[in-house]
Amino acid sequence: MTTPLAPVLWELDAERREQTHLARFAARVGLAHEPYATLHRWSVADPGAFWSHVWEYAELEGDPGATTFVRDEEHPMTGSRFFPDGVTNLAANLLRGPAHETVVVEAGERGVAGSLTRAELRTGVARAQAVLDGLGVEPGDRVAGLLPNTADALCYTLATLASGAVWTSCAPEFGPAGVLDRLGQVEPVVLVAAESYVYDGRRHDLAEKTARVAAELGSLRHVVLVGEPITPDPGAGFAGVRAAVHRAADLPVVSPSEPRYADLPFDHPAFILYTSGTTGLPKSILHRTGGVLLNLVKEHLLHGDVRSGDRMLYFTNTAWMMYHWSISALACGASVVLYDGAAVPAAEPALLWRLADELEVTHFGTSPKYLSVMAAHGVTPGTTWELHHLRAIFSAGAPLLDSHFSWVYAEVKADLMLASISGGTEILGCFVLGNPLLPVRSAELQAPGLGLAVAALDARGLPVVGRTGDLVCTEPFPSMPLTFWGPGGHERYLDSYFSERPEVWTHGDLVEMRPSGGAVITGRTDTTLKPGGVRIGTSEIYRVVEDDPSVADSMAIGYPQDDDQEIWLFVVPAAGREVDATALRRSLRAQASPRHVPRRVFRVDALPYNLAGKKVEGAVLSTVLGREVRNIASLVNPESLAALAPELLDRSEVR
Repeated sequence: MTTPLAPVLWELDAERREQTHLARFAARVGLAHEPYATLHRWSVADPGAFWSHVWEYAELEGDPGATTFVRDEEHPMTGSRFFPDGVTNLAANLLRGPAHETVVVEAGERGVAGSLTRAELRTGVARAQAVLDGLGVEPGDRVAGLLPNTADALCYTLATLASGAVWTSCAPEFGPAGVLDRLGQVEPVVLVAAESYVYDGRRHDLAEKTARVAAELGSLRHVVLVGEPITPDPGAGFAGVRAAVHRAADLPVVSPSEPRYADLPFDHPAFILYTSGTTGLPKSILHRTGGVLLNLVKEHLLHGDVRSGDRMLYFTNTAWMMYHWSISALACGASVVLYDGAAVPAAEPALLWRLADELEVTHFGTSPKYLSVMAAHGVTPGTTWELHHLRAIFSAGAPLLDSHFSWVYAEVKADLMLASISGGTEILGCFVLGNPLLPVRSAELQAPGLGLAVAALDARGLPVVGRTGDLVCTEPFPSMPLTFWGPGGHERYLDSYFSERPEVWTHGDLVEMRPSGGAVITGRTDTTLKPGGVRIGTSEIYRVVEDDPSVADSMAIGYPQDDDQEIWLFVVPAAGREVDATALRRSLRAQASPRHVPRRVFRVDALPYNLAGKKVEGAVLSTVLGREVRNIASLVNPESLAALAPELLDRSEVR
């Protein structure tokens, strides 16, 4: 049966609609009075014209060349090319604009730490570029970062891109094994590492971790230390490291006030990003310069309505794709808040909202987990602060539930666009995301992205609406990866996304396309539950279970049982509450189906999340089966798995 329309929670008024980038873009291409669905269909029907208009509308630096799109009829997804003779520079586009404008604000758990004008940021990038030049970095070399979200990280990211080298980064909270699982694949020649970082009121020394990582990277020629030192001697602890170790501040470089921008082909490599790696070694995904730039300015300008003078605060670490996504708002004339610290510091749990108000943030980025924690803490940002400038909240990492939408519109602000966005590290962007011209409906992602031919395919391989199917993209787009790094990388890339359906990108998500034009992500196909052979997305269960006031968090797995599966549900009780397994089963039966009812329910104190704020069902399944959890260093709270050992489960079961 077709899913009824979800209630509308917000809609932009007619006057403000006309002022949005998306309305202006639609008028530019002759579709001013057509519905969004028509604009979207045109964008995938004529990709050359669409992406050419995006380049021109965004006024990107560079030369698109004479040809915008070449379709390979035999291999339309993997062989087609965008702007084959185009040249651009990602850093040049992020650093363009008036010199006097403030474009970076550094903040931490103690509040605002400082700010940079565009001129000062360019000078910082120019110095970082001079450091890398002096160390012999050439185009195509990999420069790696082990850095918190600070101006140092941004300067070295942009300096690497300006020169045509390839940037890759890990967050400082990764363990040494997690860092080596990633950087060890890509053979960096320089490692830029912070001397310390702050988390929940404490400054952590990174020297020992950096030394352990550097000692294992045989390709490494130099280590550059930045940020606030704890160890007086920069060589202390690096005795076993073959690479030369330098403090950036001590390097005698002569740098100009402006960076030097290499003219780079559209497909020149820019970033290497990594998948979470909780089920195996992380995939090392190589992204192209022009594809990243073009897709991200499209998402910020048209879907996020990011304007010159706006300010974005997205809580992220430097390893997550949302770091690369959020700093690209600079290319739209916006400024960014770089926050280094805990999302919910014990000293001030609602700090990010205070910063959003104090810094006049227009676009706030977060995750479902953060919103749940705020609700549990009783935080009411809309009554505590004015938040006059806030126009949009983005959320990524997992689907938003009805309860998240209700809390935001009741406790944060009634007049803003709450955009649940979903895509991936693999495309450095979103398949489905916000849209200022469409209403926000509870628990729905508003619309597929322009230029992306997104569909839900059922078991027959046919597109369906109102029913769950595999999320696919059937037409090429510029931000598809170049390849996976390393031997056999291209074969692994094709196997990951095109083996199930040749020349159709199969993303690995389950999605329901709604009659409204929006979508609901119901889970990952690799964590899909299949009791009795019926596919169930885990979020279908979470939507019901986490709506219960006695439940703070939950996770569902498919436990193998005699060629079938049983659903096992793990529940974290809300403070001072007890879990009623009978009531949860009753709600699931009534609101979902008998297939969604768990065979066993367990009470636990915590559940595993990765550093991007995503639930990691695979780690729970491996633990209860007594198997090793691969790449445990990618979990933010691996200690949560201890209570899930098979021999402990019976005592935690809720009868």
